[in-house]
Amino acid sequence: MRIDMIRTLILPLMLGASLFAPQVGFAQVLERDIETLEKARVLSVVDQGIQQIPGTDVADRAQLLSAEVLTGEEKGKVVSFRNDFTQLEEGDLFYLRHLVSPTDGTEFYSVADPYRLNVLIGLAVVFVFLVFLFGGLQGMRGLLSLVGSLLLIFYVLLPGISSGLSPVFVAIGVASLIIIVGSYITHGFTRTTTAAVIGMISTVVVTGLAAWLVVDMAALSGYGSDESVYLRFQSGGTIDLIGVLLGGILIGLLGVLYDSAIGQAVAVEELLRIGGSVSKKEVYLRALRIGREHIGALVNTLAIAYVGASLPLFLLLQYSSASAGYIVNGEVFATEIVRILIGSIGLVLAVPVTTLIAVYLIRPTQNPRDTMQAHKH
Repeated sequence: MRIDMIRTLILPLMLGASLFAPQVGFAQVLERDIETLEKARVLSVVDQGIQQIPGTDVADRAQLLSAEVLTGEEKGKVVSFRNDFTQLEEGDLFYLRHLVSPTDGTEFYSVADPYRLNVLIGLAVVFVFLVFLFGGLQGMRGLLSLVGSLLLIFYVLLPGISSGLSPVFVAIGVASLIIIVGSYITHGFTRTTTAAVIGMISTVVVTGLAAWLVVDMAALSGYGSDESVYLRFQSGGTIDLIGVLLGGILIGLLGVLYDSAIGQAVAVEELLRIGGSVSKKEVYLRALRIGREHIGALVNTLAIAYVGASLPLFLLLQYSSASAGYIVNGEVFATEIVRILIGSIGLVLAVPVTTLIAVYLIRPTQNPRDTMQAHKH
């Protein structure tokens, strides 16, 4: 609703300005302030109190800060400014936003964000230590797989989309690479891993086509968040937001899909190892029984995870006077529903597909550590 309002108001204004305003004046309107972000430290809280937010009935805390710039061209400079964002204390580190008007040189300082990198680094160190302590070599291989996945996202997926390539095809390709690299690094070159990889890639392709069809039928535009609106303007309209939405759905699916596919392939392997004389059909049905339990748990996990991530949105809806049908029909809400249902469909499909592939690919007497080149004597 808010996105629609922004689009309704901004786009006609921009069009009107371009048609009727003088060209020089219009250029000045589009001319942006020069922005820099530098690390700074609060020297003192000069004053603080409660102030009314203009145009609202809401009161909030504000303070007058004296801070020293720690990095950049203004390093060592002491500045004073009012802060009505996150309240800080003496000695706190934060990122200082410095805006300079290109027309008259007017300067404006504000708090961009508190400094959190030290907390994030400490949390990452604790995580790696626990993974090594309790996960051993397998846990460290999982971390290596995670690093590889992040590298593919930041150095292949994002540049590919930014360069104008189809986000859907780029996302399917990168998702497939993440599956291949992550699976073989973590679990080794085995037939079990290969079965899971084939099952996951097949599911990603089918899910991608289903997501494309549903997004088209639901007439989703990709403006499901503030970030999408900003991205549209920052990229000059060159990025396909619908494709970005589809790509995000596919990448977000990989976590639970990976868990489901690997679990099914390993279940088939273990059933074959203890019952080599059992028919493939019987192994398939028994492994599918395990998969049904897995589906029940993971679908619930997937849905609750999405709801948790969108909790502020759900809380905001409590203050809306619109009907439930209108709210659910809105793009912001509809987009999240599509994410949940498409992800759940992919998760459900991965179980029978991966199980079937594993039944025919894994050898009954194969040792779990045999590679694909190993043969039956």
